[in-house]
Amino acid sequence: MTTAMDHQAPGDTEPALTSDNLGLDLVRATEAAALAAGRWMGNGDTAAADNAATLAMQDALSGIRFDGRVLFSEVDKLGADDPLHPGQRVGTGQGPAMDIVVDPIEGRALLGQGHPDAISVAAAAPRGAFWSVPHAVYMEKLIVGPHVAPALVPECLDAPAAWTLALVARAQSKAVSDLIVYVINRPRHLDLIREIRAAGARVMLRSEGDLVGALMALLAQGGVDLMMGVGNYPEGLIAACAVKACNGGMLGRLAPQTTSEREAILSAGVDLRSVYTVNELVLGNRTFFAATGITDGALLAGIRYHGTRATSNSLVMRGETHTRRTIEAEHLQTPQGYDA
Repeated sequence: MTTAMDHQAPGDTEPALTSDNLGLDLVRATEAAALAAGRWMGNGDTAAADNAATLAMQDALSGIRFDGRVLFSEVDKLGADDPLHPGQRVGTGQGPAMDIVVDPIEGRALLGQGHPDAISVAAAAPRGAFWSVPHAVYMEKLIVGPHVAPALVPECLDAPAAWTLALVARAQSKAVSDLIVYVINRPRHLDLIREIRAAGARVMLRSEGDLVGALMALLAQGGVDLMMGVGNYPEGLIAACAVKACNGGMLGRLAPQTTSEREAILSAGVDLRSVYTVNELVLGNRTFFAATGITDGALLAGIRYHGTRATSNSLVMRGETHTRRTIEAEHLQTPQGYDA
């Protein structure tokens, strides 16, 4: 579930410039969560992994110098005692007022089965910058890299897949048959998958991994031309921060999957036909994104344990400067756990 937060109008004055790169602090929280979750790889106990990762992330966030507020938390996984529930204050209470969206483990089933591409992620933006809708769970998304972004138009979400794929191919001087489209393998995507295949493009199907798919579409080394389909709404907000930092393109539209979700969104006055660009999903460029690999994946290596030490591989991105950092860190084990 989500919780409604204030959202500034696009013309509103933005907060004072953030002097520190908060991403370098957020990555300590994703490292801590990944280090805690990695011990549960292949164990099958996703609830225990979730609990360990969430507590580790909450502890790391509490030491960051900022006035943080959790915008979204998947309370249904940990129950009412989730330490990162919506509205929860994190940080020292000093410094910039920021909203954060976190997922201590993206790809819980992947981790539980020992599969690739389980990651820990967090994103932050100034208070009120995220587009937040109460009770929204699912969002239709289209994400492309910087070369395609200028060509992206809202009509892409309503047009046949073949039309959108032709647009993406032209923007990259490719044939449609050269394209690779990342899609989460769900029954709701059967028609989309058929359309993509009929158009002649190739499909990369994954059982989970909204954010990994977004990163693969954004980064040249990802080997994916675009991500399409319906995924989790909060992961869409996190992805928007990465899109900003990479100068990529993104379109999003709420896509309720149940009658109760649909009615709750409509009661909040949201038009389900509206298509939102990345600049509407999160206002301004003062955004931060951090991700740490838990299991080995396409872009990030997983956690490695070596006695009293462990190694991690992370990605940090900043919207203001469009800087992307890859961090390989070695952590020393203490009585309280690994130092992130």
